[in-house]
Amino acid sequence: MRDYKLETEKRVAFIKKAMADAHADGIVFGNSGGKDSALVGILCKMACSNVLGVIMPCQSKRNFGEDMDDGMDVAKQFNIETITVDLTSVKEEMVKQIESVTSATDTAKSNIAPRLRMTTLYTIAQSRNAMVAGTGNKCELYMGYFTKWGDGGCDINPIADLTVSEIYEFLTYLNAPENIIKKAPSAGLFEGQTDEQEMGVTYKQIEEVMATGTTDDKEAAEKIIRINARTEHKRRMPLWYAD
Repeated sequence: MRDYKLETEKRVAFIKKAMADAHADGIVFGNSGGKDSALVGILCKMACSNVLGVIMPCQSKRNFGEDMDDGMDVAKQFNIETITVDLTSVKEEMVKQIESVTSATDTAKSNIAPRLRMTTLYTIAQSRNAMVAGTGNKCELYMGYFTKWGDGGCDINPIADLTVSEIYEFLTYLNAPENIIKKAPSAGLFEGQTDEQEMGVTYKQIEEVMATGTTDDKEAAEKIIRINARTEHKRRMPLWYAD
């Protein structure tokens, strides 16, 4: 297990340095009510008093229920200023306009919400001379389990090297709300969605493959390796032509 006292100190120093280098006055992050955003919000608040969490519900009922409740629990416990921007009508109008001229798959439409959230965070951050903090963990990044130019878009990410198991350990060390630690990981993009169900593998299996290259379930291991290779483009900057 990591020394989370030391990890806290190092990550707070990382955030402070990033802000100083960028001459930023604060930090803005998306408060989804999940484990990753909780940890990012707590660490950012330790590094900077001017931190704003933005709750951005978008159609999904759980966004307006348990996700919002859990996000507010973290905000209250750690004294993080929080606002809510409802993106439901924006997404509905966007889908309406797109489908008036062409078709859009369900997957493409589900990725609209993360991109609207990114736009919202950057609009608010720029208006406050703040940086946008990302909330993707190591397992999600390895699997490409994020929306390109959506939740993958940020200025800093203080938890990018932490696995899901380590996120939970860190939150326990920081005495985060119990409901955050116990709830099943979910992007909350549609009703009943969970990360592991959507990916078809468990985070435990992902961590085993990252550590050893395999897992007891060979089919799962092959799937994880295949997805990692297929999503490599998400972890790179755009390909720029140079003559």
